Amino acid sequence: MNETTGGIIWLTGLSGAGKTTIAQALSATLQSQGRRVELLDGDVIRTHLSKGLGFSKEDRDTNVRRVGFVCHLLARNGVVAIAALISPYRAVRQEVRDLGSPFVEVYVQAPLAVCEQRDVKGLYQKARAGLIQGFTGIDDPYEPPLHPEVICHTDRETVTESVAKILAVLL
Repeated sequence: MNETTGGIIWLTGLSGAGKTTIAQALSATLQSQGRRVELLDGDVIRTHLSKGLGFSKEDRDTNVRRVGFVCHLLARNGVVAIAALISPYRAVRQEVRDLGSPFVEVYVQAPLAVCEQRDVKGLYQKARAGLIQGFTGIDDPYEPPLHPEVICHTDRETVTESVAKILAVLL
């Protein structure tokens, strides 16, 4: 991905790891450099593009495939598509990579305890109480990337540092 081509920057990690925060800062930085950027955030996507999907493995995979397809369409038209989704399963993330657009996988990593502390919606607490079933990181697995291009350790680096790491890979 260079200054004129599109591509996909895929941020994956647990709920509360910092995907949206990093994605927003990255988007603003790239736009300030004159890049065409579109941010696809998991919460917003589930309200519109994937409305009606649940949280079964099949529905989660469908959600990731939909977002991946939209990212691919944007990328082939010169847009940097930034996706910020939990996207818990490796195989479907690989499917998105295999669509052929330039692809940068960013593992937004934070320990589960830190994610739980950051949880403003109380989702982890509800999952631990059994009120939410199949919650990623609690009773549904999260499969960390094996070979991401970037790892952002949000429990020990600033948003600015994380964005700089991603930008370094893009250049």
